[in-house]
Amino acid sequence: MKHLVLLGAGHAHIQVLRDIAALALPAARITLVSPHPRLVYSGMVPGVVAGHYTVDECAIALAPLASAAKARFLQTTAVAIDAGARSVSLANGEALHYDALSLDIGATMDRDAIPGAREHALFMRPMEQFTRLWSGLLELAETRSLSVVVLGAGAAGVELAFALQHRLRDRARVSLVTGGTPPLPSYPVGMRQRALHALKRRGITVFEHACIEVTARHVVLANGARLACDAPVAALSSTAPAWLRDSGVALDEQGFIATGATLQSLSHPELFAAGDVASRGDAPRPRSGVYAVRAGPPLAMNLRRFIAGGELQTYRPQTRSLNLLSCGDRCAIASWGTWSAQGRWVWWWKDHIDRAFVQSFNRAGGT
Repeated sequence: MKHLVLLGAGHAHIQVLRDIAALALPAARITLVSPHPRLVYSGMVPGVVAGHYTVDECAIALAPLASAAKARFLQTTAVAIDAGARSVSLANGEALHYDALSLDIGATMDRDAIPGAREHALFMRPMEQFTRLWSGLLELAETRSLSVVVLGAGAAGVELAFALQHRLRDRARVSLVTGGTPPLPSYPVGMRQRALHALKRRGITVFEHACIEVTARHVVLANGARLACDAPVAALSSTAPAWLRDSGVALDEQGFIATGATLQSLSHPELFAAGDVASRGDAPRPRSGVYAVRAGPPLAMNLRRFIAGGELQTYRPQTRSLNLLSCGDRCAIASWGTWSAQGRWVWWWKDHIDRAFVQSFNRAGGT
């Protein structure tokens, strides 16, 4: 019997588990490895900060989902892969030997990319940890007015700035430091323009400069400015886990796993990857939950076929995607290609999609 190891419980792997729960994979024993007991759905985290959801409402329990797929669930994390020996070393001291390995571990934030950030900033990833710790900021805002600085130009940083402004209101002054680019640099023009106008209307100050240091009381910018800051929140660009460099697996220039059209590693066909940890040189796409979700069904199919010795199918990600950006106050911005729109109806649309996504997996796991 072949051993399939699912390393990480990201948006693609939870769909693999649901697929196996619906149609058993009798030729394999399955192990799921994740450091957290549940997946906090990233698309709803700004809504948690804004006060629209509880953490439970946007969390997918992993143990029931693994049980439904007859998978062993290990709540720990990987510390190394030896691709030549087909072995994964875990933080709990265990080593897993595999016939097929799939990685959907997401990406990380480099806590040392900005001097002082590790000591003073609240990092948005891992989100399971962020949702436990961010309430400390809320409690601090109950005692005095705060200066809050969000670091990050992507959708996560912009949505977080909106959410904090909505939740804290006159108890805080919220700023967004983008790292030297306008907000949302990889998004369509229409969405960028609408987001900039919304930031201005809500009184969120945007600094299009790099942050070069975080201190106990300031955020220091590359232009020499020192922003008073009681609470720096980091939503920085994702980086690949450092331990992948010694795995023997082919990586791209940024250290992410290089995969092909079947979602297999370019160097080791028994190794698959999806989500933020993977890189498609033949079809590059932004690192986004939208693409991670879409990769789930083709990954499930190809893992099933690989275990059975069948022919794998190619998967080409969509060239454009629906982007839904929450603006804190039950208003959102949508874009599809060159089309964009905004309003409360967009937020309700996003809310329906997000709730349905989470609930579908909890139903599959019997929770």
